[in-house]
Amino acid sequence: MKVFITGATGFIGGSIAVRLLAEGHRVSGLARTADKADALDDLGIEPVLGTLDDSDTLAGAAKTADAVVNAASSDHRGAVDALIQALTGSGKVFLHTSGSSIVGDDSRGEASDRVYTEADVLGGWEPAPDKAARVALDRAVLAAADVGVRSAVLCNTLIYGHGRGLARDSVQIPRLVGQARKSGVVRHVGQGRNIWSNAHVDDVADAYLLALDSTPAGAFYFIESGEASFLDITIAIADALALGPPQPWDIDSAIAEWGYEPAVFALGSNSRVRGSAARDGLGWRPRHDSVTDWIRGGLDDSR
Repeated sequence: MKVFITGATGFIGGSIAVRLLAEGHRVSGLARTADKADALDDLGIEPVLGTLDDSDTLAGAAKTADAVVNAASSDHRGAVDALIQALTGSGKVFLHTSGSSIVGDDSRGEASDRVYTEADVLGGWEPAPDKAARVALDRAVLAAADVGVRSAVLCNTLIYGHGRGLARDSVQIPRLVGQARKSGVVRHVGQGRNIWSNAHVDDVADAYLLALDSTPAGAFYFIESGEASFLDITIAIADALALGPPQPWDIDSAIAEWGYEPAVFALGSNSRVRGSAARDGLGWRPRHDSVTDWIRGGLDDSR
């Protein structure tokens, strides 16, 4: 199979690409610069020079591939529209990457008992205004099933572990670690009682490979294999970095450090989900279930 991946130079897309190569598939990947294209080529990935705004480039790469994975952006409507249009009527698989911040709340470090399922998202649930555009894009991908695209949305939770491609680091935990190393103090938003579901990057890559092989059209998958509070995560970071106990941070200071969306949604919200579709429909069996164990044992591993 030949798979075209947007985000092939990134954390998720790069990990998927390397895993596909290991399984004997051919992979092409979008690269924004000549240097990135050369780096992909060195990995054995056929570079496609362009950006998400280059609709003709995306369409051409999609038409020459057997399947497409969008792992570059969960919010770029133009790129998704171009890929769907190129794949319409083909019956090819199109996997779109979303994120479970779509169900995030504005809790600013406080806990929530609310847990979302795939049935909730596919039912009458509506997102908060800040996430309405992303959810509308997810729904457009699912609706592509009606025009001959074997489309699916993989909605990832907090991803931990080191990337297997060009990009080593994910988003949430590296932000916490970077701030801690810079200041000497590990911090969490508010009291850190907020909880996120999570998954290891290798298990995430497994889910994508299974979906490429056997997803039905119009499927939605939460990719999760555990959960932890940010207090537990920051305690583990403090242990790994040999720093003192983590400290609470007011939301304004967190926003000043990380920006509004990362502070409020990625690090300050609850995003608790339970997914059965990947397990029951794809046979996905995650091998990792403890983000805090990984932090204490693998945070500083090279890969």
